[in-house]
Amino acid sequence: MKWLLLLLMIAATITSDVLQSYEMKRAGAQSVGARGLLRIVKLIAARRFLLLAVACMAVSFFSFMALVETQPLSFAVPASAASFIFETLLAKFVLKEYIGPRRAIGTVIVMFGVILLGGS
Repeated sequence: MKWLLLLLMIAATITSDVLQSYEMKRAGAQSVGARGLLRIVKLIAARRFLLLAVACMAVSFFSFMALVETQPLSFAVPASAASFIFETLLAKFVLKEYIGPRRAIGTVIVMFGVILLGGS
């Protein structure tokens, strides 16, 4: 059950983050003041991928809560770092972002950490 919850949380986190990034890049710069916050709420309501991103965030949150209910936090948090690996790959290949050497090396280090954690 722990692996199912972990996979659900990671998939929901990845989906949410990629959809948010995609839609917010399409929306352009937004101000953060009171009026800007209202515009962002309207923007979220008008864009279906942002609504889906919010739903995925909720799935991620509740699956994480279920995971830490049954597993140690020292497992759940580091294992959830697997999302960084997949998000970096999706940022490069789907969102066409530049991933420099330092970021790539950092992602590989995280990947080895997740692999070490999975073996325990």
